[in-house]
Amino acid sequence: MTDPYINLTKEDARSILLMPDEELPKHLEAAYTLRKKHKGNIVSIHLLTNARSGNCSQNCAYCAQSGQAKTGIDTYELITSEKLLQDGYLVKEKKLARHCIGLSGIRFSDQEIVAFANEIKNLKKESNTPVCCSIGFLTKEQAMILKEAGVDRINHNLNTGRNYYPNICTTHTYEQRIANIQMLKEMGFELCCGGIVGLGEKPEDVVDMLFEIRDLSPKAVPINFLIPIKGTALEHQSTAILTSEYCLKVLCLARLLNPQSDIRCAAGRELYLKGKEKWMFYAVDSVFASGYLTAGGESIDSTIKIIEEAGFEYCIEP
Repeated sequence: MTDPYINLTKEDARSILLMPDEELPKHLEAAYTLRKKHKGNIVSIHLLTNARSGNCSQNCAYCAQSGQAKTGIDTYELITSEKLLQDGYLVKEKKLARHCIGLSGIRFSDQEIVAFANEIKNLKKESNTPVCCSIGFLTKEQAMILKEAGVDRINHNLNTGRNYYPNICTTHTYEQRIANIQMLKEMGFELCCGGIVGLGEKPEDVVDMLFEIRDLSPKAVPINFLIPIKGTALEHQSTAILTSEYCLKVLCLARLLNPQSDIRCAAGRELYLKGKEKWMFYAVDSVFASGYLTAGGESIDSTIKIIEEAGFEYCIEP
């Protein structure tokens, strides 16, 4: 019998997002079949450190770190070595899968990259944990400096579909994001590439984003669900579409389109999928714990408990 989920068209994908909620379990079962085949029952936990905060020149409508946002968040140029190492030791102690490090901003001077690379070298020496960085647009030379320092994976999200992108950001283009990702891929970096759902987009835009992500073949696909932050351009954005069922449909589709990737439920997990974790893990094999860049989150121990109570196990990446 032909697998109906092989070679999904965009119309097929859209129908999954729009299907009646009572049809969701059968699609989640299909997602779980792929998840079990490629990831077993393991859930990897990642820790996220905000290494440079605020004062970003870009106008991303959802982001508390945009210089145009009035959020009152803490701002700093580069986190202290002590704090970065403290988080690195925590990743090692708790046997988490990866240390994810985010830096606000779109471009960096060579001097800033060298200084950050030195921090990464020290972090790798002390904790020896896998590192992923979210660090805007890089030149090839800057990317190589980070690669030689020990960064093996870089996160660069598409955030939404190509056609909807001008509605959330006008200070850079979607094409620039794609070009940066392609350059990093050609240089041999593992890619982490995902997006945000609930920005006011249509299901078609979510589908377009997930198909573009699939074509980039990332190792990890983090899916965020919008948390409207006071002081950002989207502080009053309705999140009515973000029912637990719709969020599960998005995660299910992400797995069906990217069967071998880590599908990570990122920001919004604690808000929109509370009590639905067992179903979530049918599609998802990766989560963050202990907060996000500018928002709090479930503690590491609480996240481990949720994973185990859902019948799954947490483990460091091989």
